[in-house]
Amino acid sequence: MNISKAATRSGLPAKTIRYYEEIGLVAPVTRRANRYRDYGVQDVRTLSFLKRARNLGFSVEDCRALTALYTDRDRKSADVRALATTRMLDIDRKINELIAMRHTLKHLVDRCGGDELPDCPILDDLTGHDAQ
Repeated sequence: MNISKAATRSGLPAKTIRYYEEIGLVAPVTRRANRYRDYGVQDVRTLSFLKRARNLGFSVEDCRALTALYTDRDRKSADVRALATTRMLDIDRKINELIAMRHTLKHLVDRCGGDELPDCPILDDLTGHDAQ
């Protein structure tokens, strides 16, 4: 199948598929006599796998490792679990950062009069001025 069909079936844009091939995340596919890429069912499975992994926030390098594990029949599930656990810890860290950011913004919004006066504790905080 051509790249547009592979894109539709995998859910990835054709541009992303080309990029993944360019950086070696997926093996170059065979080409027809007219030089068009020719994707098979397994190629689409791998692309779908990568789409799902990226949607879960795995980095390109993590995806490279996951793909290697996916294709390695002698893999240890502990290796896959370790990658997923690391990703989960990254997500927890980001959640905590977002909660802290929200807390700071709520505090600033609560202090802002939101009226016609020019004084603004939000802008003061962003500029590094203490707006008590």
